[in-house]
Amino acid sequence: MKELDPLIFWYVFQEMLGAPLLWLLIILIAGGTLAFLFLLFKERTIVARRMVGAQAIGLLGGALALVVMAKVSSSGFTDAGGPADWFLIALVFGLGAVGTTVLGYTVAGYMHCKCPRAAKA
Repeated sequence: MKELDPLIFWYVFQEMLGAPLLWLLIILIAGGTLAFLFLLFKERTIVARRMVGAQAIGLLGGALALVVMAKVSSSGFTDAGGPADWFLIALVFGLGAVGTTVLGYTVAGYMHCKCPRAAKA
């Protein structure tokens, strides 16, 4: 592989997860991101305590993403041979951690929302 083609990663993820699970994750990512952006727009700040808790949950989410990847794929971690395989494993952990952090922050934000009200003129 002399060139890095992003479409190759798409096909590898589709092979690893299967089409239904991949699309479910894409919908979850898009919905979670929109809910996170709406929460940020509503609160106009990032709450540090909530973010620290969400980051701790994010580490567990990254590990869970690796477990799900190992369960749904036809190969395991011992089958990873080349740099592209290890890059995808690291990418799965990173995306799982970031995604879980965003979702954890968003859920915690909506559960304990102390949104400032607009001042009346």
